[in-house]
Amino acid sequence: MSAEPRINDRIRVPEVRLVGPSGEQVGIVPLAKALELAQEYDLDLVEVAANARPPVCKLMDYGKFKYESAMKAREARKNQAHTVIKEMKLRPKIDPHDYDTKKGHVVRFLKQGDKVKITIMFRGREQSRPELGYRLLQRLAEDVQDLGFVESNPKQDGRNMIMVLGPHKKKTEAMAEAREAQAARKAERTGASSADAAEEPAEA
Repeated sequence: MSAEPRINDRIRVPEVRLVGPSGEQVGIVPLAKALELAQEYDLDLVEVAANARPPVCKLMDYGKFKYESAMKAREARKNQAHTVIKEMKLRPKIDPHDYDTKKGHVVRFLKQGDKVKITIMFRGREQSRPELGYRLLQRLAEDVQDLGFVESNPKQDGRNMIMVLGPHKKKTEAMAEAREAQAARKAERTGASSADAAEEPAEA
């Protein structure tokens, strides 16, 4: 069964409850009168509530309505949040500088609303010291606890140990904040360039 509403001469009822082009209530009118008004306004008669008694019909530009609906649906899909799982690999005996760099990436991912899978890679004799990896993962979880939480506790997976961090912020919130920050930076730049122009000394 088609989800498309019936329009114009496809509407088969003796009378309809008519809504005008601006949303005003016209009242119950014979179908012939409603079709006549649609021609006068150069619009379509669209059945918007088929199950009502009598059915509710509205005068509108149906082609424009369909186009705008499609655009709204497309925009909604574009803004839909897709949860992404990022991955960060560390060694049990990582040096402090490397640790800070990797932690910086984890912070960025969590701020963006993404999950982060942390993998500790053991080599050779390191495999007999799983507590090194466990302590490192605990330290990282504590360092980023303002932004994320441990969604999956550390567990051994062959030669690796894995933990998953989830963001406190939803992806949609992170995206909205990023857009706001971008707009604020743009406004700041525009304001600064206007101020610079105003401060230029007049020629003698």
